[in-house]
Amino acid sequence: MRIGITGIEGLIGWHLHAYLHTRPGIDICGAGRASFSSKNLLEQFVRNCDVVVHLAGVICGDEQILIETNIALTRALIEAMEQTDRRPHVLFASSTHIHRNTAYGRSKQACTDLWNNWARDSGACFSNLILPNVFGEGGKPFYNSVVSTFCFQLANGQEPQIINDIQMQQLHAQTLARTIYDIIIEKRCGDLQTPGQQVKVSGLLDRLRFMDAAYRIRHEIPRFDSGFDLELFNTLRSYYFPHIYPVSIDLKKDSRGELFEAVKSLGSGQVFISHTRPGITRGNHYHLSKVERFFVLQGRAEIRLRRLFSKQVYSFKVNGATPTYIDMPTLYTHSITNIGSDDLITLFWSHEIFDPDNPETYPEAV
Repeated sequence: MRIGITGIEGLIGWHLHAYLHTRPGIDICGAGRASFSSKNLLEQFVRNCDVVVHLAGVICGDEQILIETNIALTRALIEAMEQTDRRPHVLFASSTHIHRNTAYGRSKQACTDLWNNWARDSGACFSNLILPNVFGEGGKPFYNSVVSTFCFQLANGQEPQIINDIQMQQLHAQTLARTIYDIIIEKRCGDLQTPGQQVKVSGLLDRLRFMDAAYRIRHEIPRFDSGFDLELFNTLRSYYFPHIYPVSIDLKKDSRGELFEAVKSLGSGQVFISHTRPGITRGNHYHLSKVERFFVLQGRAEIRLRRLFSKQVYSFKVNGATPTYIDMPTLYTHSITNIGSDDLITLFWSHEIFDPDNPETYPEAV
């Protein structure tokens, strides 16, 4: 199956790409601004797709430009499908804003009407995804979500401000990606509500403040009482990377020797200890949700990380003589190499017990 994603580099598009990257038998193709600026490129895009997930669009800005741009993108896609006589399964990212009298909501409703007309005339399957607020790792602060804004501000020592303390729904982008995949496999058509977690703005900020203080100041991994807590924490720590790592740990010394605290978790977890021969590399994989810590106890190592679909590689050289740890951000492939002449001893910690039936570990070379 070939799935096309418009807006593939946006928050939802990138998370959907990352999730589908773990699924066998699926090819991904993306359509960005260049595709929409060329009739031939857009027709080539839809010609090769069994499914099109239409995520491209404008969220905020001048109201008239927002409306015109979003409608124009939908019209261009429909025209390309008609010109190529293609009838892929189309999934459109609509919004709960369609129930409000906002420019964004009016643009989404107008696009939905266009897609419904196309589906009726062509006989194709159209899935109208009515989405709440979506957040996740890599979201743009002051643009994608209040979660992104609060996380960015806390990670950079700024003081978040609550403008309107409303009740809202928040949906993590990976949860949405799994939902989109299920809709594609089951070929569900029509209006599809994708509800999120109900939370008040002040309650959201309280949770994030607690997590930030626990992690950055007390070096604690907070307890995750729900999947939403884990999603918030993974989003928050994505804004710490790479500038706070490696994190130095206080080394306590006395006549008996030395002591340091490697992991302080308020919840559960599992510890692995590995011996790695000189020149050997471990890892070269990534996780969608797992919290994982690398802590070198003895020897010299190079830890390398790369955000999925990016070419930039981050490299950290660490030494067991100086206690430091690096926590692997989700959706970053990572590895550790013994660059010393002796065996490397490493402590690996994860927030959950390893499940061989669901390892939540996906191979990908850094």
